[in-house]
Amino acid sequence: MRHRFTFARSVALFALILQTGCTAFTVSPQASRPEPVPEPLVIAHRGASGYLPEHTLESYALAIEQGAHYIEADLVITADGVLIARHENNLADTTDVAEKFPGRRRTGMVDGQQVDGWFSEDFTLEEIKTLRATERLPFRDQSSNGKFLVPSFDEVIQLVLSRSRELGRSIGIYPETKHPSHFAALGLPLEEPLVAALERHDLDRADAPVFIQSFEVGNLRKLDGFTDAPLIQLLSAPTLAPFDQESAGTGLTYGDMITDAGLREIATYADGIGPWKGLIVPRDEEGDLAPPTNLIDRAHAVGLAVHAYTFRSEARYLASQYDGDPGAEYRQFFSLGVDGVFTDFPDAATRAARNLQ
Repeated sequence: MRHRFTFARSVALFALILQTGCTAFTVSPQASRPEPVPEPLVIAHRGASGYLPEHTLESYALAIEQGAHYIEADLVITADGVLIARHENNLADTTDVAEKFPGRRRTGMVDGQQVDGWFSEDFTLEEIKTLRATERLPFRDQSSNGKFLVPSFDEVIQLVLSRSRELGRSIGIYPETKHPSHFAALGLPLEEPLVAALERHDLDRADAPVFIQSFEVGNLRKLDGFTDAPLIQLLSAPTLAPFDQESAGTGLTYGDMITDAGLREIATYADGIGPWKGLIVPRDEEGDLAPPTNLIDRAHAVGLAVHAYTFRSEARYLASQYDGDPGAEYRQFFSLGVDGVFTDFPDAATRAARNLQ
């Protein structure tokens, strides 16, 4: 069905955040859609993952303290059908699973790729709770390895709602369905338990502070049929394709999806796009910035919000034109009208957004 939550109605979603002065939109009486205001949404990418191991309650809590408006929780599923917060179903890089369960290592196919490791679908929640999180990137602080548990999605929601009450401000939840076709083929679909979790906490509403995101198309269309929560179509490099489209042989690529026709089609089932930031400000082969595209304006023209990913403060991720200043990157994207940013460093994004005031 055609989605209820258009860009023009996005004010309803941000009503709670508006009360804190952190909204992404205001309404202009003369405009046909809300006009962006200087402070877009700060979305904590896997929590404050630049500081603490990603997808842990501690990382999410730190992101909230740093001013994040939304907490991103990537979701995979266990053998007993419980959603947990991990970026990948392969637990090898973000937990001590190799130490705890050495005999459970195997090789399997995930989204058409052969992967070696330990997979969430092979473990019960009880077994997952014996694991401890580790820092995925070797150049980031490793001192918190082994300290934090792997949270369930329900625990993430409970943390966010609790901190919202304590701080007196709305904090949103931004779940991503990871590898939905893979899990569906195993008889462990993600959509039903995701919506059930939102319903348990009265968050399955068009005006709730929730976005659901996916790189695939089919599961967003499925979700559009039985949830009122706003949906975001993630977009990767133009030559790549959503896995469900690739496996079905449709030929649809992300490049096709950012054409005017592609954006209009996305607007029939989703409420916004989450583009790789290179689709907005490209870089050349040397990593230098190229002129910005008009993707934001074209998405806004068909009623889609734009939340770009991923912003990181380390020098290795910054183009030379930013001169080592992550604030310069935020300022460029804010000036182009982006409605939200996914960031590993919510404090830097919040500071840059507030400076615009």
